[in-house]
Amino acid sequence: MKPAVDLNVPLFERAKRVIPGGVNSPVRAFKAVGGVPRFVKRSQGAYFWDTNDQRFIDYIGSWGPMILGHGHPAVVEAVQKAVAEGFSFGAPTEREVELAEEILKHVPSMDMVRLVSSGTEAGMSALRLARGATGRSKFIKFEGCYHGHADALLVKAGSGLATFGNPTSAGVPPEVVQHTLVLEYNNVQQLEEAFDLHGPELACLMIEPIAGNMNFVRASVPFMKRCRELCTKYGALLVFDEVMSGFRVALGSAQSVYARQIEGFKPDMTVLGKVIGGGMPLAAFGGPRAIMEQMAPQGPVYQAGTLSGNPVATACGLATLKEISKPGFYEALASTTQNLMAGLKQAADAAGVPFCADSEGGMFGFFLLPELPSNYAQVLKTDSARFNTLFHGLLDRGVYIAPALYEAGFVSAAHTSQDIEATVAAARDIFKTWG
Repeated sequence: MKPAVDLNVPLFERAKRVIPGGVNSPVRAFKAVGGVPRFVKRSQGAYFWDTNDQRFIDYIGSWGPMILGHGHPAVVEAVQKAVAEGFSFGAPTEREVELAEEILKHVPSMDMVRLVSSGTEAGMSALRLARGATGRSKFIKFEGCYHGHADALLVKAGSGLATFGNPTSAGVPPEVVQHTLVLEYNNVQQLEEAFDLHGPELACLMIEPIAGNMNFVRASVPFMKRCRELCTKYGALLVFDEVMSGFRVALGSAQSVYARQIEGFKPDMTVLGKVIGGGMPLAAFGGPRAIMEQMAPQGPVYQAGTLSGNPVATACGLATLKEISKPGFYEALASTTQNLMAGLKQAADAAGVPFCADSEGGMFGFFLLPELPSNYAQVLKTDSARFNTLFHGLLDRGVYIAPALYEAGFVSAAHTSQDIEATVAAARDIFKTWG
């Protein structure tokens, strides 16, 4: 039942007077789906409540970090203890070392890691390090993959095969992206052409192995294998952006999923975020010792941050990683996610609605399409009007999914079988009206 007076409306109007668009990150504004965003008042477990005290089953989980659900007791206890000891010091702490050790224990492609405060910061720093370590300027990224809002990474595809990209934001001069080569995701032929043309000049290839910003689209095994082979052949670094997929899809992150299918596979560098902070502002980038020792103060590549390795954030992240590393955690999480996808698929099929879905660990995506897309252009073919109808229909029924069809979704360990059943039932009701 909707409240007689929606308190989100006046709050949104108030926000728009003092914050651009009324939000501090664009997708929150509901611009893609229409309507008024829900202002969150509190959260617990798999749920949050808005300013009207309406409860929602939460499938964004702060866009990925809340893998344990909101307010997990062990995490809350660790954060409260850290807060009592001090918010920030601007000096090293033992907990930074402990968190770094915990990350490296589960991601063996990295020998060293540098902690920062956001995924954008980690991504742009990894790119700078790749350029510094190789002495090259050009790099490859893929259309539909998001690596943060650093200037050189805010790029859309060029006008033809293997062409350099164009800025996707005002304020980014064309000359800043002149070294950014934008290719189609999962296109082996285009990848080979790009390396043939520019291989000796490429510092790195940066990729989301499982993209989460064109909904959920995974790199095929043959495509990923070719990425590794070509980077090795031409001396470019293979950089995995696992800000979203890191510790979300598996304890060893997405790279461990590919390592099971490609013998000897590993990236040269990895960018992490979200889960490793447990909901606090924390991210990281890392790689082999020889590359990471190029970082200041040991090497010539500069990077710094006042709040890097923040003691409260590291406490939150460390407690989260310790919980998710317990035996059976990912098996249970994956099972819950698969049950959600299977239920939605069954509901759509029964109503004759085109629908496909994919998931890995606690990360998922679905499309109002008959077959899974493999690149951004195919994702664009989904029925956006029907998605918006589905989004608002679920919202009215107390289910909160991402307010844009280009965003992946997330299941937490706190979601119960009852939550999944309620979500599927809500979708079934909506799909029936489309028959």
